[in-house]
Formats: sequence, C-alpha cells, structure tokens
Amino acid sequence: MAEVQSGLEGVVAFATQIAEPDKEGSALRYRGVDIEDLVGRVRFEHVWGLLVDGGYLPGLPPAEPHPLAIRSGDARVDIQSALAMLAPEWGLGQLLDISDEQARRDLARASVMALSFVAQSARGPGQPPIPQSEVDKAATIPERFLIRWRGEADPDHARAIDAYWISAAEHGMNASTFTARTVASTGADAAASLSAAVGALSGPLHGGAPSRVLEMIGAVEESGDPESYVKQVLDSGGRLMGFGHRVYRAEDPRARVLRRTAREIGAPRLEVAEALEKAALEELKARKPDRVLATNVEFWSAVVLDFAGVPPELFTPMFACARVAGWSAHILEQKREGRLIRPTAKYIGPAPRPWNAVEGAEQIEASQQAA
Repeated sequence: MAEVQSGLEGVVAFATQIAEPDKEGSALRYRGVDIEDLVGRVRFEHVWGLLVDGGYLPGLPPAEPHPLAIRSGDARVDIQSALAMLAPEWGLGQLLDISDEQARRDLARASVMALSFVAQSARGPGQPPIPQSEVDKAATIPERFLIRWRGEADPDHARAIDAYWISAAEHGMNASTFTARTVASTGADAAASLSAAVGALSGPLHGGAPSRVLEMIGAVEESGDPESYVKQVLDSGGRLMGFGHRVYRAEDPRARVLRRTAREIGAPRLEVAEALEKAALEELKARKPDRVLATNVEFWSAVVLDFAGVPPELFTPMFACARVAGWSAHILEQKREGRLIRPTAKYIGPAPRPWNAVEGAEQIEASQQAA
C-alpha cells in the first residue's frame, strides 16, 4: 500500500473536465475559460450552465415557488435541511436509476432552490413572503435573490453578489465537492448530494473565513493603524485570515477579480481593506520570506459581500449559493463515471488480541458472574 497522505493532500482521486486551478500561473479556469473574463460579462446563471453543461445556455432557471418549511435560525442549517426534503416532496429519482438528462434537470431545480431557501431564511421569521409577481420582475438570478430577501434589488448589490457567486462557483476538489461526489457515487438523488455538500460547510475551515476577515477590517477601522494591528496579531500567535492558500503559489486569482469588483462598485471599506492587505503582505513576507502567503479569495469576498449588505452570519450560506454550480457539475460528472467511491485505509491499531485483553473486561466478567 502507498504511504498514507494525511488529509489526502496531493492524492489524485478524479479526472475532471470542470475546472482548472492553476497554482503556478495564478489563474482559475472554468472549462478552459478564465474567471477574469467571466465576471462582468457572463451572469452567474449562465456560468452555472458553463460548469454543468459546457455551454452558457440555457443555464440555471428561475426558482419555483416553494416556501421554506424549516427555520432553525441558522440559514446554513435551513438550506441543508430544505434541500434534503426536496426528493420526497418532488419525487426525485436516485441518480443510479435516472438518465443524465433527468439528473441535470433535477440538479438545476434543486440548485436554484438553494438560493431561494437562503433568501427566505435571511428574510427572517414573521416577515411576510415577497409576492412571486414581484420576484418575477427581476432580470437576473441575483436580482431575484435580493427581491425575495429584501423586497428590492439594488443594482450595485446584485452586481457584487453576481461577481462573488461566479468567483466562488467552483474550485476543484475540496471538502464539500468531495462530499458531493462521494454521495453521488452511491446513486443517491441530486438533492441529497447537494445537501450533503452543504453539511461540509459546517466547520469554519471551509467557506466561513470571510466573516473573520470582516472582524479584522473592523479592528483596523477602529485603530486606524493597520501595521500595528498586523504585528499585534502575529506577535500574539494569531492568524491573519484571508492570506495563503493550499493550492496557489501566487495570488489567488479570485482575490484579484473581487478586488477589481470592489474598486468598480466603490465599496466603502475599500481603502481600509487595501491598507490592511498591504500591511499584512509586507509583514508576512518579512517574517516568512520562504513561504508564499498571498491574498486569497476570502479577504476580498468579505469586502464585496459587506458592500452588498450581507451580514457575516450569511457568508457561509452565500458561499453555498455560489458553489451549487460546481457541486452540480461534479455530481453529474460522477454519475457518468458510475463508480462507487471507496478509498482504502491503512490499519495502524492494536494487533490481534483476545476479548478480555480490552480495558473494562474484568468489570464486565464480574457483572455477568454476579447476575
């Protein structure tokens, strides 16, 4: 057996045609198209089509009217639970038993419902739902999302969300995407595969870092001294969120796209974010000259989402909204591959031993004799 790779780092598990994170060239391409060429030119719903179908059209359709039945107070939990319920509610077939065409339709219906569920959850309990006639006035999926959430869609906010969703739509193999493919490989339905992927976002190490970036920006706004703040964090053994990436050996291309977006939309926290970024990069380079610790997507995601009025508790659900595109593409690709994902583990536990060599055996024997 090959040596165990902790966290499966560097292990090639799949051949994919979906995305190509270029770790040396600081680029991210969706089926060969650089995301820098997509943001601002192609809408998110058509980028969903590019990832899933290989072409922009027809893309992601509007969501069907479907009220959110689960309100836990946590939008991520709401979306995960509501997605899982779609299969029995809609009669979705299992991927093992349906055609690729039907699987694609199921993924499209469930994907856009994820966006609708987040918008409804964000609206909060006790708030009347926005009439469907108002939602239908929107021209784009981000606008529909905002109207369903707030009752109106600021064009600049819609533009910011569209840029974020496109930038975060897909990024190769990661915890949530691997989860989606694993569940899909069992032949489960499309909604269950998407729901499982959302569950992989429960922890802060995948999809939740932008909220922590916002805390850093707030601290620098208060102190007015980004250099001192950065040194204080690092001197105390803390971590600067939004810098460094396990894939890229240069700047995360998604950070570059979202920085550009923040400048174009005039994000109010642009100046303080740029000052913090400059101070952080200089200090990290001085302290760790042998490591590449460039800006990653989480840093500028925080600035763009904050501009769009998205509160920190919705950052992870917004990431899920974006990533349904990549998840759907991988689920469909895995269905076509038709092979159960079943890795091997190297056993390093105790050697063969009798049952009474285990701690607690004497007490169990004594209780059995007493009975």
